[in-house]
Amino acid sequence: MSDFIDQLFTTLQDRKANPVPGSYTASLLADGEDEIVKKIGEEAVEVILAAKGQGNQRIIEETADLVYHLLVLLVSHDLTWDDIRQELASRHK
Repeated sequence: MSDFIDQLFTTLQDRKANPVPGSYTASLLADGEDEIVKKIGEEAVEVILAAKGQGNQRIIEETADLVYHLLVLLVSHDLTWDDIRQELASRHK
């Protein structure tokens, strides 16, 4: 699983460095932080709603959307998935 996250993260970084016309990621990054955090908020609410009775498949789908938008936020701030891994590891004692 983490291999795919790493691949996705690399793609997101590439979209920031080399925007592709028509790319949702490139447009989201171009729209800036306000749009990115708005999408994170929307997706977080959708995860909650899915958990409250929409079934496991909807939870999976909405969580995937949330994780994607969180990764876009990291890319926009020049942070890495490894930064998150390290933080989680530091909390696991």
